Amino acid sequence: MWTSWWFWPLVAVCTADQFRDTAAYTQEPHVNQPCSWRLFQLQAPPTSTILKPSRHLPSLSPSERLQEGRPVHLGLSSVTWPGGAARHNDLPWQLLKLFNNQLQDPRANLTSLAHTHTNIPKLKAGFVGAQFWSAYTPCDTQNKDAVKRTLEQIDVIHRMCQLYPETFLCVTDSTGIRQAFREGKVASLVGVEGGHSIDSSLGVLRALYHLGMRYLTLTHSCNTPWADNWLVDTGEDKARSQGLSLFGQSVVKEMNRLGVIIDLAHTSTATMKAVLQLSKAPVVFSHSSAYSVCQHRRNVPDDVLQLVKRTGSLVMVNFYNDYVSCRAEANLSQVADHLDHIKKVAGAGAVGLGGDYDGVSRLPSGLKDVSKYPDLAAELLRRQWTEAEVKGALANNLLRVFEAVEQASSHTQPPGEEPIPLDQLEASCRTSYGYSGAPSLHLQPGALLASLALLVLCLCPL
Repeated sequence: MWTSWWFWPLVAVCTADQFRDTAAYTQEPHVNQPCSWRLFQLQAPPTSTILKPSRHLPSLSPSERLQEGRPVHLGLSSVTWPGGAARHNDLPWQLLKLFNNQLQDPRANLTSLAHTHTNIPKLKAGFVGAQFWSAYTPCDTQNKDAVKRTLEQIDVIHRMCQLYPETFLCVTDSTGIRQAFREGKVASLVGVEGGHSIDSSLGVLRALYHLGMRYLTLTHSCNTPWADNWLVDTGEDKARSQGLSLFGQSVVKEMNRLGVIIDLAHTSTATMKAVLQLSKAPVVFSHSSAYSVCQHRRNVPDDVLQLVKRTGSLVMVNFYNDYVSCRAEANLSQVADHLDHIKKVAGAGAVGLGGDYDGVSRLPSGLKDVSKYPDLAAELLRRQWTEAEVKGALANNLLRVFEAVEQASSHTQPPGEEPIPLDQLEASCRTSYGYSGAPSLHLQPGALLASLALLVLCLCPL
């Protein structure tokens, strides 16, 4: 079992000089490098030798202990925190692409799954305690089968929990995350990536909530009829809602009422600002980095980071090379630079880890898969982050936001019912039931003309 020692990678980590050299200059950090935490196996060690600092060692700060190559103890209580909580992970998308979501295909076995950033052994090696599994469907499903595809992706997440109950525990609230930590399982939550998945319907939004969705990314890399995406800021797409339409405001308010975390990754700057000013609860950027460090429009600019600070929101850093270094190559140290910058501008409470594993094609050296999270935590300690700040980035900051969203929810309030105007929807693949109380308006043109002719005849004098 792996329940009470999630922080082993932080209990005994690599020496700082060795780590920095490999993080900055090699493609595979720590390959053939001595690293003390890798000596531990997945059996609980004697508490006296691992989980408690030695009384014979001098009193040193975590960073000093790292530089001395000595164990680092994070002072965990009886309810220990994992190597990280509720990051954005696209494994369900890989399961669709590779196996059409057929989890009983022998090749889809998550204990031996190859050629992905995520499998069960890698999650255990990375001491991952929780994941927001992404129920993602591409933009080309918008106005077509987006809702169906989203339901199928939520279904595969639930089936992961059913097929591997010893590893995954599907949960829907912050209390459930803590329960999974205590049981030594990966708390598994549903995040829906892309507002097109609700097909501009508050009813669909509520239905997805009842199926377990606990965050919704308002856009992917395409506008919805009610919110603008990041490509607007590059000029590759045209603003449709000038950030957020009136219906978009209704979506935000309904998410607040339900207790669904609002995710602003992929949105335009105008959408970011509109939502941060409107939402009654903190929001997250589930997989975005700092624009000042890498000037890519998928990243968060400093004026938005100030709003993040003011609202108690959270930026969970993306590991995709293009968003980390603005080049095809990147390294772990550059990811830490983003974390440092967000901490500097928005505060330590605004920092999280997004990852985006299995959703991107290029990852930094030193962070090739989910097993590498402990190396990033070690780098933060080496950079003089306090124990509390590291635990915040790994888990506590996201839990704080989740709890605030839960507290702001109000299921006793009546749900939003005003539909989006019909003229704001593409009509090629949809009906218009409910948009008029006059059934005759839905007749085919020929039938409508015949009805009008009959009415004229009836009104004419004999």
